[in-house]
Formats: sequence, structure tokens, C-alpha cells
Amino acid sequence: MADTYILGIETTCDETSAALLKNSAELVSNVVYSQVDIHKKYAGVVPELASRAHAAKIAGVVKAALAEGIKPNYIAFANGPGLPGGLLVGRVAAETLGVLYNAPVVGVNHLEGHLLACEFTGGHNLAPLDFPLITLIVSGGHTELWHVQGIGLYKLLGRTRDDAAGEAFDKVAKLLGLGYPGGPEVSKQALAGNAEAINFPRPYMPGTFEFSFSGIKTAVSYYLRDNKNISIPDICASFQAAMVDTLVKKTIDAAKKYKVKNIAVGGGVAANTMLRERMIETAARQGINARFVMRQMSSDNAAMIALAAAKKIEHGATGGKISINPNMKIRSWA
Repeated sequence: MADTYILGIETTCDETSAALLKNSAELVSNVVYSQVDIHKKYAGVVPELASRAHAAKIAGVVKAALAEGIKPNYIAFANGPGLPGGLLVGRVAAETLGVLYNAPVVGVNHLEGHLLACEFTGGHNLAPLDFPLITLIVSGGHTELWHVQGIGLYKLLGRTRDDAAGEAFDKVAKLLGLGYPGGPEVSKQALAGNAEAINFPRPYMPGTFEFSFSGIKTAVSYYLRDNKNISIPDICASFQAAMVDTLVKKTIDAAKKYKVKNIAVGGGVAANTMLRERMIETAARQGINARFVMRQMSSDNAAMIALAAAKKIEHGATGGKISINPNMKIRSWA
């Protein structure tokens, strides 16, 4: 039987990425061009600059991802949620390649990609997720909890009402004059700080599975305004602890309510060491297995898009009109 190749394209925010997945199980390549240096001086992603960079880099990234002589059987791209300009670049690239290779084009949800990225192992092969599960997708643009009964069977439990977790890290880093992206900088400073030095609020929002992180960011701002002698490591450690406590409690509460024994955590903030340790330890005490995406696969990448497309193809869910939607919500498609 001939091998099947899926070429994935990811352009939702500030990474231009292409990946090649073989037989829905073996990752042949995963090329990522990061725009961090472009956006660093603005301490945040500038949408127009991001879309221009995608347009300039997509051809070279795709060429680097395609092994010589390989003809993709499918072309997959992230059709939302994301920045409209970046989504458009990804769609045009995918449809152009679809014509070039006479291959079907499959649009997939970026957030579903973050969930399925948890299947990649250190060898870049796959270890299937155990269903049902609760998944926390936590990144610079998203913080969401889903109840997942199987591939394509998703129920949204709650999302942030304002800032995403990664966005809050970036904004606090900016308040403190730290570098960008803010998450790694805050975590680095926190290593030398006391997490109990400052009692920042935990917005648990009882009775819901929603999040709200703008209040923690504001509390840090007020603390800086009202205190002259400050310790940046203590602020970072205390802020990080408040964020992690909130994320862990909401996720564990969801797992207990829906009586599931598995948790999967994906997205860029899933790389945070304190979150990984606290979630795994707290879940284990409840008899729950918490599984995290590999750090190198936690940020936006096309491998997760190719894998999400593979799952859709396996389940016969590739039909319908291709579109892009910057506000697309994950929903059941099976």
C-alpha cells in the first residue's frame, strides 16, 4: 500500500509553519519560522506585520518541509481562530498547493490542533489520547476547557471572558519591564522569588468553568503603583502562583464533575514548569492522569494541523465549504 502524506500549514498568529505527516502517524518534518524578533519591540503581536511576514516566508517554509520527491495527498491548513490576515495567507497557500498537487484541501480548527498535539511523543511518533477527557487549551490567545468524549466530539465548558493566560503573562512582563514573550521571562524571574510574598487574587468564578485574568493583571499594576520597594522575582512568583492555582483548580473541578480520569493540556502556556508540576501532582491525588503536550510542540506549529486533518480524514469529516473564521469556536464535527 502506498504511503499517504499530509502537508500541514499553520499561520494563525506569529509563527509561519509547515509540516509533513506520513500515514497519519510519523512526523517527517515540522518547520517553524518564528516572528518573535519582529514583534519584540512592540511587546506584542502586530497583526499587519504578522500577515506580511507570513506572506514573505510561507513559500520557503513549505519548501523546507517537503521532502524531495514527495507529493502530498492532502493539504491541511488552520482556518481559525486566528488573525484574519494570517488565516488568509494560509488558505491561499493551501488552495494553491491543492491545485499544484491535485490534492484535497482540508481546513481544521487551530484549537483542536493544540489538543491533538498532546499525542506526539519524544520520537515524534504518536501515543493516542485516552477518552473521555478534559482538555485545557492555554496559550497567548486562548484559555478554554473542553469535555472531550472522542475525536470530533467536543463540548466547550468555559473560556476566558477577557485576557487569555498567556496574554496576562505578557502584560505583566511589560509592566515589569521584562522581555517578550513574557511567559518565559516571568517564569525565569519567579525561580528566585517567593510565591507567597504577595497574595494576588485567584478568580475562581464559582459555579462556572470560565476564566478571567484581567483582574490579576490589574492587581499587579496596583501593587506596583502603591509600593516603592519591590522585588520583581517575588512579584513574578506570586503572580505565576495565582495563575497556576486558578488553571489547576478549574481543570480538576471539571474532571471531577464529569467523572473523567484523564486530562490533556495543550498550548504555549503548557510549557510552564509550575503549571505542569502542580497539575500532575494535584490530578494524581485525585486518581486522575494529567498529560501535557511536549514543550517543543506546545507553541503554534503545523504538525498539529496535519494531525488534526488526519483525524478528520479518518472519520470522514472533510466535506463542506472551506472558509476562514478568526472567531471560529471548536464544536463537535463527528
